[in-house]
Amino acid sequence: MKKYSITLLNALAVFAGLLLLWQGLVLLLHLPAYMLPTPLAVGRAVVTRFPSLVTSLAITSEEAAGGLAASIVVGLLIALIFAQFRWMRRMFYPHTILLQTVPILAVAPLILMWVGPGTLSVTVVAFIICLAPIIANATQGLISVEPNLVHLFLMHNASRLQILTRLRLPHAVPSLFVGIRIAAGISVIGAITGELFAGSSRVGEGGLGYSILYASAQLQTDYLFAVVFPAQLARIGAHNDGRIGDLSHASFGI
Repeated sequence: MKKYSITLLNALAVFAGLLLLWQGLVLLLHLPAYMLPTPLAVGRAVVTRFPSLVTSLAITSEEAAGGLAASIVVGLLIALIFAQFRWMRRMFYPHTILLQTVPILAVAPLILMWVGPGTLSVTVVAFIICLAPIIANATQGLISVEPNLVHLFLMHNASRLQILTRLRLPHAVPSLFVGIRIAAGISVIGAITGELFAGSSRVGEGGLGYSILYASAQLQTDYLFAVVFPAQLARIGAHNDGRIGDLSHASFGI
C-alpha cells in the first residue's frame, strides 16, 4: 500500500510539473489560444462541456464495446475452426494475422460507403481492428496443448468434441483473456477512427471522434484538448477492465 501511494504521488507530482511547464510556456511565448490554450482554459472547457463530454464518452464506449463483443464471438469461432482443421489453419491463419496490418484509415471510408453513416459502421470498424488479437491468441491457446495430454484423452477413447471442450478450450482461456485485453485497448481507437469518418446519426451529438471534428472545425482548441481526457479514460478503462482482470487473475494467475 505504501509503495502504491509513493508511486501515485510521484505520478501526480510529474503531472503537476508538466502542467506548470505548459502554463509557463504559453505565457512566456505569448501563444494564441487557438494554437495552444493554457491548462486553465482546458480545465474550464472540461467543466463547461462536461455533459457533452460524458455523452460523447458513453456513445464511443457503446460502439467500442459492440465491436469488441462481436470480435470475441467471431474470433473464437474462427479459432475453433483453425484448431480443428489444420489445413484451414495453414491456408487462412496467415491472412487473418494480416488484419493487424490493415490501414484502418484506408478501410474506414469503404465501410462507410457499404454500411452507411452512424453507429453500425463505427462498430464495424472497431470489430475489424479488434478481431486479429482475438484470433491469434485464441488459436495459439487451442493448438498449444501438450501432445501427451491429447494422447491421454485418445487412450480413453475421447472424441474430437470431448478433446476440444474438456482439454483445448480450458487450456486456451488464459490466452483468450490476453487477446481480449489487447483488443479492448484498441477498440476505443477503432471506434474514434470510425467516428472521424462516419460522423454521427444523432442530431447535435456524437462520440468522441465527432467531438474532435466539431472542435477542430470551430477552432475550439481548448475543447479539442478537453476531448483527449475522456478518450484516454475510455482506453485505460477498456484495457484495464476490472472484471476481466480479476477473473483471469483469480482463475489462471495472469
